[in-house]
Amino acid sequence: MMVDRKKRTVRPITAPAVMLGVGLGGLFDGIVLHQILQWHHMLTSQGDIPAATVRGLEVNTLWDGLFHATTYVFIVVGLFLLWDRARAGGVEWSWKGLLGWMLVGWGLFNLVEGLIDHHILQIHHVRTGPNELMWDLAFLALGVVLLVSGWTLARSDDRS
Repeated sequence: MMVDRKKRTVRPITAPAVMLGVGLGGLFDGIVLHQILQWHHMLTSQGDIPAATVRGLEVNTLWDGLFHATTYVFIVVGLFLLWDRARAGGVEWSWKGLLGWMLVGWGLFNLVEGLIDHHILQIHHVRTGPNELMWDLAFLALGVVLLVSGWTLARSDDRS
């Protein structure tokens, strides 16, 4: 059966791609900063939960796991939305648009997580110790660069 392209409603991939970007950006943060580099865990800056004790590692591992589970949910929702749009047949997209909106999502992750966890709640910092504020500000700056770069890339593709 042929679908009349003129009668289809074009559904943008913005929301699914941003959701994927938030989730993948969070996973990158968790895998690289929490696990590989071990610069921080979710509650590293909480005075009563020192990361250098077994109890502190147990609590931080639990909260890191909850953080990863949340990022996983963003990825699953993003994939479901993308699949739903593709299945309905009303999607016109390109890798440029998809990648751009995913970078926007990653940038949004950095900005929201950085402002809330690093600056407002101060439950952890990117890297504790000397230059702590510099690391936190660099994390926010990377978020702005990702967001602006992604926005520019996505907007340069008229199909997104």
